[in-house]
Amino acid sequence: MPHINKIIKQTDNRYVNLYFLEAESKSGRVVHYSMASRSKSIDELKLRTRKNKEDGVSVYAVYGKERDRVVLVRQYRYSIDDYIYEMPAGLCEPGEEFHDAAVREMHEETGLTFTPLKADRMFEEPRFTTIGMTDESVATVFGYAEGEVSTRFQEDAEEIRVVLADKEEVRRILREEKVSMQCAYQLMHFLYEETPFGFLGETDRQA
Repeated sequence: MPHINKIIKQTDNRYVNLYFLEAESKSGRVVHYSMASRSKSIDELKLRTRKNKEDGVSVYAVYGKERDRVVLVRQYRYSIDDYIYEMPAGLCEPGEEFHDAAVREMHEETGLTFTPLKADRMFEEPRFTTIGMTDESVATVFGYAEGEVSTRFQEDAEEIRVVLADKEEVRRILREEKVSMQCAYQLMHFLYEETPFGFLGETDRQA
């Protein structure tokens, strides 16, 4: 098994930092590796804590009396200098339970009220987003959204349009638009499940 010998923190930013790793491969060869993390210190890195604590949350919400629309955000991202379709999402605040973070982020990004479902932990377990580059992990929360769309709670740096997409629009988005990987997989569920959260089985009930 490879072994990490040294970790150097290279930046000191609020939301994400770059770390340099010096390691040995399984054959003893020196390996240099760079990674990004939401952690503010070396001791908080997941490779040190060995705990997969969620950094953020992603919200899969359906909308409307018929629950026939899915809540999406079309957001400008500097990394691609373009807009991309995503699920409403955001970082968990210190000490914030991730279901509460989901409710807060949904309201801030869309103006909608979100009611999470009870789900087996295996469906909500934090998953790593891009493990070859970062130790960031995100929990997914499922549920129902209601109310009127509003952008007045968004931050000034956010460029977000809220989209309540039916199945026809979801098909168009998947064929024609830039979509995050996690969002794309959830949209495939939305298209082909008889009920929005059929894959949750008996856990498909409100909290």
